Formats: sequence, structure tokens, C-alpha cells
Amino acid sequence: MKQIILDKIPFKVDRDELIRKLHVNEESDDGIRLKDLIRQAEKIGRPRAVYILASIDSKHDDGVVVEGVKLTSRIMRVNFADINRVFPYVITCGRELYEWAASLEDILEQYWANVIMEQALEVARQYLYDHLDRKFRLGNFKSMNPGSLEDWPISQQKQLFQILGNVRETIGVELTDSCLMLPMKSASGILFQTESNYENCQLCHRENCPNRRAEYNPQLFEAKYKSVIK
Repeated sequence: MKQIILDKIPFKVDRDELIRKLHVNEESDDGIRLKDLIRQAEKIGRPRAVYILASIDSKHDDGVVVEGVKLTSRIMRVNFADINRVFPYVITCGRELYEWAASLEDILEQYWANVIMEQALEVARQYLYDHLDRKFRLGNFKSMNPGSLEDWPISQQKQLFQILGNVRETIGVELTDSCLMLPMKSASGILFQTESNYENCQLCHRENCPNRRAEYNPQLFEAKYKSVIK
């Protein structure tokens, strides 16, 4: 089990998307301020990712054991029924952007910096996905993320970080006592190959979620995940 660190991820702000999302006139005083922040962010921004190729040691009614660590989730047990390898990972906007954003005193600039960090996180996500697809020819793959569903609670971040090793040392991401990540614009999970169209969103009943990728299906858990395969 070896950590693979992706720390040379190119980062350029999608200026058109940012200006559209923030509703800023490029020629206004705010537009000039925003463009200066973009220049600063691009100069220091270093999004990163770390992952491992992990083996599934065993499968149980209430979860799976990955690299000697028990992960408790019925949904995971079903999703991993026909595979023996997975890719635990953490991605982040990077400490540099996080500390830069924290140093800003203007509330509006803090908000702008937050959106820039979100872009950096998505750059890291796409870079990781493209890297894994090229290296392992995954084809169709999906992700499960601790805390996104009650079935796999956020407290299991501890187990995920245990599988990955010292993430603080490699890419600068650490867990708080409540299992949130710092920098805040970071994400963790386990990627897995699948022929299904699985999305966490299908099992999440939270309304008005801005990141929803699929419609909530209230019958799905009962139909597919309540009874696990023996």
C-alpha cells in the first residue's frame, strides 16, 4: 500500500465562470478588485490530491474491511460486492489558498476567495479522476464519501484517514475533533469501479442541495441496500 501524491496540479481560475457566478462587472471597481484576487490566487494556488490502490480484505453484512480497517456501511457492502480493489482519496484546494483566504479582512473578498477555493477543489477532483482513468483504465467509476449519507457517517473519516496514512504531512489536510477537514475546501472518499449509475444523491433526501447530481429515489434503499448479499 503506497500513497500516490498529486501535487503538481495546474491551476487557473475559470474567470468567465467566476465573474458570471459572482455577478461582477469586469470594468467596475469590484471587477478590478476581483481580477487582482484572481492573480493572487493563481500565483499561490496549489491544489493537491492523494490516493492509494487498496485491497478489500473481507466483506460483512454491515460493511467491508479495507487494508485491515473496518468501514461500516450497508450501501458500501452492496456497491463493493463484485470488486476487490478501491481507491481511497483526499483532494484539497491546498493550504496556500486556505491561509491566503483567511488573511483577507474584507467580507466581500472573503466570499470571492471562498468561490475561488471551490474552483481549486474541483480542479483537483477532475485531475485525480483523469489520472486514475488513464493509469488504471477504470471506465465507469463512482465515489462514496463519508458524511454524505447516514449509512456512512462522517465519523468514519478517521478510518478513511487511517487507511490513507499521514495526509497532513503529504498534502496538508487534517481532521478536526468533529471529523471535518482543514482546509475546509477539501473532500474525501473512496472511488470504485462499477457498471451501475450509482450516485449518493439518489439516497439523500436533503432538499435544495446545490450540488445534487441525481434525483432522490425514496424506494432505492429498500429495494437494493436494505438486505445485503451474504
